[in-house]
Amino acid sequence: MGSLVGTTVAANYLKNVRANGLGPRTIIVKIAKTDITNDELNTIVNAITSSQGSGTPSTGDSAFVVAGLSGAAGAAFVSGTTDVVFLALQGTGTLTADGSDAYGVTGAVTTIEAVFDQNYQ
Repeated sequence: MGSLVGTTVAANYLKNVRANGLGPRTIIVKIAKTDITNDELNTIVNAITSSQGSGTPSTGDSAFVVAGLSGAAGAAFVSGTTDVVFLALQGTGTLTADGSDAYGVTGAVTTIEAVFDQNYQ
């Protein structure tokens, strides 16, 4: 093998940059509420996976796809017991965190914990 000096490989070796191997764009959303029920979680998921606006362009949030769901630290979701759920969402549009009665669920709060975009550097 020839020398890698002066190549893209050498220039990027051990360089930490934002990246995403999960798809074009992945957003991690935290849902927090005491004793989240199945119905409450379904209400929030249904809202996130549906377009929230009308017109061109949309005046509200875009529809996302749920790529993963987990309780805190990988715990299973237990209806009526779990207080925190994380969603891994994929989509290219806008998603707004809802800090009070998220998506119509009394006491629920959603926060955007991380955004992973493709890196085209």
